[in-house]
Parts: sequence; C-alpha cells; structure tokens
Amino acid sequence: MKKLIFVALTALVAGPAHAADSKIGFVNTERVFRDAAPAVRAQKKIEQEFAKRDQEMQKMDEQIRKLQENLEKNAVTLSESERRNKEREFADLNKDFQRKQREFREDLNQRRNEELAAVLERANRTIKAIAEAEKYDIIFQEAVYASPRIDITEKVIKALEDKPAGK
Repeated sequence: MKKLIFVALTALVAGPAHAADSKIGFVNTERVFRDAAPAVRAQKKIEQEFAKRDQEMQKMDEQIRKLQENLEKNAVTLSESERRNKEREFADLNKDFQRKQREFREDLNQRRNEELAAVLERANRTIKAIAEAEKYDIIFQEAVYASPRIDITEKVIKALEDKPAGK
C-alpha cells in the first residue's frame, strides 16, 4: 500500500502536466460503516441477534448486585458458616458472570467483524465501479487529510443504498 501511495505521489510530483489530467478520489470508510444502508442494517441485525443475551446479562448483573447488597446488609446477623456460604455463592456467581460477559463480548465482536467485512466488500466493489465509470486514476480509503473536493464518500453511500445486497 505504501509503495502504491509512493508511486502515485511520485507521478504527481514528477509529471505536473500528467498530474493535471489525474483524477483522485477519497472515501471515508468509517463514515461508510456508520451511515451506509447496508452497515445500518448489519448493526440492527447484530443488535437483534444479541438482544436476548444482553438482557440475560443485565438480569445476572442485577442478581449479583442484590446478592452483594444483601450480604453487606446482613453480614453481621449471619452465622460464620452462612456468611461463608453466601460469600462463596456471590464469588461463584460473579466469576460465572465475568466468564459469560467475556464470551458475550467475543461473540459480539466476531459477528460485528463478519458483518463489517461483508459491508466493506460491497463498498469496495461499489468504489471500483465508480472509479471505472468516472475514470478515476486512484481512490484512497485512508488519509491524514483529504480535501472535500475529492471526497466521494457520499456518492459511495448513495450507491450502496441503491444497490441490492447480492450485487
């Protein structure tokens, strides 16, 4: 990628006459992931997929909180063995919650990555089609700075909305 950027910049600097004929574009991938219809649909799909597990995690968190409050409130009145049993129950439940929470985050991240990869693949095909149709010499997806004059992100987002999923 760095070599490609170097070659493009060298061509622009070395050949000013040719550079005037060059057509350069930029696409803000983060904005595509945030605003494009396929990305929004993917996010909603993931939210629906994980809603039940998220609710279960919230219930478990509330159960742990209540158990802890109960333990702190009644610690003085419980016998030593009852207190140890409650503390062990709390520790076991908390450990189980931590494990389930970690698995939930891992599964969520994996699904998000899968969905975003599909969106990126579609976006790249769309960008290539726009580049070929409008005769761009190069389109960048990462830049420290890109002039709004060469930013074609909105065009890509619009094209993704118009395009069916399989295309």
